[in-house]
Amino acid sequence: MLFHLNDLKTVEKQYYLQHVVAPRPICFASTIDKNGAVNLSPFSFFNMFSSQPPIVIFSPSRRVRDNTTKHTLQNVLEVPEVVVNIVTYDMVQQTSLASCEFPKDIDEFAKAGFTREPAVLVRPPMVKESKVKLECKVLEIKPLGEEGGAGNLVICEVLCLHMDDSLLDADKKVDQRKLEHVARLGGDWYCRVSPENLFKVPKPNTQLGIGVDALPESIRLSKILTGNHLGQLANVNELPVVEPSYDDEQLKSIIQYFSVDPTEMEKEIHSYAARLLNEGKVYEAWQVLLASENLV
Repeated sequence: MLFHLNDLKTVEKQYYLQHVVAPRPICFASTIDKNGAVNLSPFSFFNMFSSQPPIVIFSPSRRVRDNTTKHTLQNVLEVPEVVVNIVTYDMVQQTSLASCEFPKDIDEFAKAGFTREPAVLVRPPMVKESKVKLECKVLEIKPLGEEGGAGNLVICEVLCLHMDDSLLDADKKVDQRKLEHVARLGGDWYCRVSPENLFKVPKPNTQLGIGVDALPESIRLSKILTGNHLGQLANVNELPVVEPSYDDEQLKSIIQYFSVDPTEMEKEIHSYAARLLNEGKVYEAWQVLLASENLV
């Protein structure tokens, strides 16, 4: 289907966009008003946009149903400071509870069962239970409209970062497997970043990848290899060559068994290469495929 956004109601635009623009990290924002009243609320319109200066942006949108603004927005307009508490799986249910539209005089820390912890450089308190906290000053608030659903970009400079020691290795690097982020999808759906669903994608470096267009035709047009497989193969800096010393018993078996039928042999070799690529064994997959090139 084709959706023209101008033809949709605001609630419909919100529905479709929140389902497809995902997963979205969650900014659990603690703020304070000019009288010292604290607010705590999650926002999934949030991300990092710069390292120098270190900038994160979140957006407390106007409510679609009645065009009212949220206490968080009102607070940062009065006191331009915020703590962004990063949400992990072990606190997601409490975080969701804090999103209830409590009256302004109600303490979301108490309602959601979180503990206030003094920040170092800003006035709003931190959430003690959060493993990562970003103390920020608000540089600018940019309204994106005046109708219900319009966002308000709260542009924040990160002043300091608190991180639980359990997340760091001996070199003070973050062990991504230990930081179980959660992120928002559409409706009631969330996702959990756990060690079981993490994977790595090698970044192209200063030596450019050869590109899919430079792959041998039989590989590029393979009915077995997927686009992801081709991307892995095409990320090498130069087209590999057959290594005479490369030895693979599975490859030998395929060649021996299917030697009388080159078409079937190519399918089997591509299937084997796909399994190797799924295991991240790009060099081995290339050697298997190059053997196919020479035999078929």
